[in-house]
Amino acid sequence: MLRNLQPYKPSTAMTAELLSIPDTNAEPDVPRHWPFSISVVIPAFNEGPRVGSVVRAVRMQVPDAEIIVVDDASSDDTATQAALAGARVISRPHNLGNGAGVRTGIRAASGDVVIVIDADGQHNPADIPRLLRHLDRYDMVIATRSDRDSHENLVRWIGNSVLNALGTYLSGFPMRDLTSGFRAMRREVMLEFLHLLPNTFGWPMTSAMAFAKAGYHIRFEPVTMNKRQGGRSSQKLFKNGVRNILIMLRMVSMFAPLRVYFPVALAMFALSLLSFAISYFITDVGRFHVPNSSVGLFVGAIVVFMFGLLAEQIAGLRFQRRDL
Repeated sequence: MLRNLQPYKPSTAMTAELLSIPDTNAEPDVPRHWPFSISVVIPAFNEGPRVGSVVRAVRMQVPDAEIIVVDDASSDDTATQAALAGARVISRPHNLGNGAGVRTGIRAASGDVVIVIDADGQHNPADIPRLLRHLDRYDMVIATRSDRDSHENLVRWIGNSVLNALGTYLSGFPMRDLTSGFRAMRREVMLEFLHLLPNTFGWPMTSAMAFAKAGYHIRFEPVTMNKRQGGRSSQKLFKNGVRNILIMLRMVSMFAPLRVYFPVALAMFALSLLSFAISYFITDVGRFHVPNSSVGLFVGAIVVFMFGLLAEQIAGLRFQRRDL
């Protein structure tokens, strides 16, 4: 953890340099300068019409920040517009996904704190100070959609709610918006888990779960997301649903496998006893006969439980602190 990140206490001279946030939920004044260096990572793919305005809006909120736009092999002028707006542009030769762009940007960043924000205009850069002001106490601050209207459709909202519930169960920590990619985090801590992040859209969930599993502090800060400014979302409904199922399986195997395997083993053991009871009291009354179904379920329960123990040990090895 970065011990040099101290609570921000503005001096009298700096109080005159406060920037008003138009968001009605935000505090009226925020500092333009912070006691830590900041890097802003903006993964972008075919966002030429929007990325320039996003970069300029971010610069207004954090004038001293390093702004990195990772162009994920766009076919339009995304890289050109980002560079004209004053961002440092990293152009990838191949399109690997949003998560790969985030990983590239975090590796290239030099700030103590990294902010990740989308290039499509859904995230309001005016909320950046609201995230930064909590980094004296938290290791990651996630901008959280405060209502269903902030999600693109009902099905996606339901899917995200299921992911949040699963994340809460696996981590034992209340997860409110695991899929939000708008967040601020301590770069030193994030580097510990960078190798766990997938190249696709599962990186927000993976990073938040990794922080929680390792005992780092997470805050969910309510904000209001904007509607996507033109263009089409890169996530299709059916494809997104399949992806969410795979992400849930990945979350289970990576973070708390025994919390799933143990209930399954317990259920199989209970079914084994039920099968034996049906045989003894109903089908073969008074005859001590163990049916094949009971034997199979009993052996399966032992196998699932032992496999869960092994998976739990392997998952635990991922969160041993590494010297970076």
